[in-house]
Amino acid sequence: MPIVVWFMGRLGAMQSRQLGSLRARVVGGTDGKGGGQGPVIVLLHGFGAPGTDLVPFHQVFRVSSDVRWVFPEAPLDLGALGFGPGARAWWMIDMAELEHAQRTGEVRDRSKSIPEGLPAVRAAMIELLDAVENELTPSKLVLGGFSQGAMVSMDVALHDERPLAGLLQLSGTLLAESEWKPRMAKRAGLPVLQSHGRQDPLLPFSIAEQLGALLTEAGMDTSFVAFNGGHDIPSETLEAMQGFFDRVLAV
Repeated sequence: MPIVVWFMGRLGAMQSRQLGSLRARVVGGTDGKGGGQGPVIVLLHGFGAPGTDLVPFHQVFRVSSDVRWVFPEAPLDLGALGFGPGARAWWMIDMAELEHAQRTGEVRDRSKSIPEGLPAVRAAMIELLDAVENELTPSKLVLGGFSQGAMVSMDVALHDERPLAGLLQLSGTLLAESEWKPRMAKRAGLPVLQSHGRQDPLLPFSIAEQLGALLTEAGMDTSFVAFNGGHDIPSETLEAMQGFFDRVLAV
């Protein structure tokens, strides 16, 4: 769902470019459009949001002027399904199941499920990261996302071998445990910032806690920000993200 409502500023200068098979907005760096050779932060939006949803982040955080931001756009267009203008998805979700869980209070434990579209999205994102490395030549790479975008970024981080400076998990959840858990130890030492609302009506807080525990057990350097709220990115999370960027982007 779109979360850009609390950012009212202009999107500013940015470039829309094709990176592999995915379209992405690129901003920051020496020319405001991705120039230079500094770090790159890749952030994936959530289900039902437009590709520009997280772009205002580049105006929120105090990072070096050489940092570039890449905001991939999910491949599925939800416009024909009655969602808002520009709404996208990484894979389609079962809306009837979601509505049933919200109506009954049933905990949506997705830890044993592997979404049908996940392997294809993973391949597309790995292709995008290859393009980022070839075209933007980042000195460091930070990956992450919100909601469904967080799930994709976790899946990519666990299947891909490239070095990461940090991983952001904003209101995500545990998926594909049978695939994810055996791969986690390969990312031991990786700094991870996880954030989740205690009253999240879409992705249960308890399952996010399970994910955090698995990451910690596997040796990742995990910080968990719990907040009193729902499916959102509140001020507590923004403050934690600033500290996370200060740490993982330091020379």
